[in-house]
Amino acid sequence: MVGKTVLSIAFIFVLLISFSIYIGNIDVRSHFFTLLQSLPTNGTITCPKVNEPPLKVYVYDLPRRFNVGMLNRRSTDETPVTARTLPPWTLNSGLGKQHSVEYWMMASLLYEGRGEEDDDREAVRVSDPNSADVFFVPFFSSLSFNIHGHTMTDPDTEFDRKLQVDILEFLQKSNYWWRSAGRDHVIPMHHPNAFRFLREQVNQSILIVADFGRYPKTLANLSKDVVAPYVHVVDSFTNDNTTDPYESRSTLLYFRGRTVRKAEGKVRAKLAKILAGNEDVHYERSYASGDNIKASSEGMRLSKFCLDPAGDTPSSCRLFDAIVSHCVPVIVSDRIELPYEDEIDYTQFSVFFSFKEALVPGYMVTQLRQFPKEKWLEMWRRLKVVTHHFEFQYPPKKEDGVNMIWRQVKHKVPAVKLAVHRSQRLKVPDWWRRRR
Repeated sequence: MVGKTVLSIAFIFVLLISFSIYIGNIDVRSHFFTLLQSLPTNGTITCPKVNEPPLKVYVYDLPRRFNVGMLNRRSTDETPVTARTLPPWTLNSGLGKQHSVEYWMMASLLYEGRGEEDDDREAVRVSDPNSADVFFVPFFSSLSFNIHGHTMTDPDTEFDRKLQVDILEFLQKSNYWWRSAGRDHVIPMHHPNAFRFLREQVNQSILIVADFGRYPKTLANLSKDVVAPYVHVVDSFTNDNTTDPYESRSTLLYFRGRTVRKAEGKVRAKLAKILAGNEDVHYERSYASGDNIKASSEGMRLSKFCLDPAGDTPSSCRLFDAIVSHCVPVIVSDRIELPYEDEIDYTQFSVFFSFKEALVPGYMVTQLRQFPKEKWLEMWRRLKVVTHHFEFQYPPKKEDGVNMIWRQVKHKVPAVKLAVHRSQRLKVPDWWRRRR
């Protein structure tokens, strides 16, 4: 009896709704179309970003010889650097600047913050190590290699090795290092030869790298480490507001740099031969100097596509020079890994060719000549949107290069905590590490 009553009420309700729609009191279409209009036009639905608390970072107070003391080797001051005593970055060309993420990461944590950007910082320094999510080791290992050991055989290399020995001894005296076996420690190692003498001793830490070209998988890998961009050496194209950027860029494909490289970088010499004789292609051998960097900047701004082949390792600074020049990157590197790739889709503003494709005579140039203008313009506009993610400055700004790196570090923390917690309660060797 009750069931029949419920069915009768439901039937009457449906009947009333249908009659209301028929006479026009309820316009279902207005609600449906309003919903459709609220959806993104690209067919994807994006969730609003939740404001998460910043990563809490404890910074080891190291003597200046491990970091900023290398910027002024005449100084004998060994007191740890502070926000007030932080010197500006002065090496504005060449390898020193390219691999300077270690400086910008430290500077972002020293920044005391009194502006509107404070709420947008992805990481903040904490004074209590027990409250920290991660521990930052402000050892400028890339700068140390460039200053003390870049020739690999020079007697000064001993200074680089000694700094590595000293920093490892310092860490091994820390209870916090042993508590996690270094897993929650962040160590910049951006130059492929940085920390080269003792890097195996820090293989469980979160390493900040340019790529994985010279690291065995037991030392560095995507699951635990962070790929950081090079700091671009050309000036950013801030007034790129021409009415027709496609036509104003007369060069189809641009490359200016070293053509004799090791490992996968041997592709550069091969490309020089394949691309020779194309009037709309500029492929020039060059070395990093003030005048050459300026010439590269001008050339990139007048080119539709900028070639980024592998160097001694899978990556190079040229990609990021192209991005800030709004020149669509053409990436030829089979084993490259890219910064922030869980958040940024590089195919929206870059073109990729495998080594095999790029070395087919005429293939790459033909593909670029046939590239639709409208698609290129979409990529150009996208480049202008993402450029700020590859800028480094002090004070840091919202979602700039250093904040994006710290956000990537934050993504690694859950896996670190899992590993630390498991290691603390295991009574037998970890069975996941055994070979099956």
